[in-house]
Amino acid sequence: MVRRAFDPGGIWCLRALAWCLATHACIGASTAATVAERARESGCVGKPVAITDVVYKCTTTSGAEAFFNATGVGGAAPAPRKADKAVASTSPTGFPRVDAETQKGRDDLRRKVLGDELAAEEKSLSEARVAFDNGAPAPLPEEKADAEKYRQRISRLRQAVQLHERNVEALKKELTTTR
Repeated sequence: MVRRAFDPGGIWCLRALAWCLATHACIGASTAATVAERARESGCVGKPVAITDVVYKCTTTSGAEAFFNATGVGGAAPAPRKADKAVASTSPTGFPRVDAETQKGRDDLRRKVLGDELAAEEKSLSEARVAFDNGAPAPLPEEKADAEKYRQRISRLRQAVQLHERNVEALKKELTTTR
């Protein structure tokens, strides 16, 4: 069933989209300075119509409707909501607290687990590199007759090496951020 833009469901959808665009900037922020530039970026062919103070609608060359967020254009920006302010760094009343010694123990355990994971991942990386053999491993008997199988295995081995390298980098980064 095709809904028309002005039936109750369509209006609700437009309002929801407008809310999303206005409050959460669903469409990436653009660097254009005017509504007309933002409209052109969105592929609009007609004059944009304001839906809210920061959300505009226009028609594209294909006849579809395009919506865009004009936050910051001409000094227009939505008023900040209370939820947008910095989150308080204190815990709510009655929230359980952890003493420093317990937290230190948890941090030490986390660091040990990350270190163990890093050691295992580095071992897996070295094994994957040996199997990959700089992109020229010896072909298996079934691969001698089928070059495509050999290429597929090399590709899998390369992907395994890359995966282990990314994992090692991520674990090292995580270890540097631990307390």
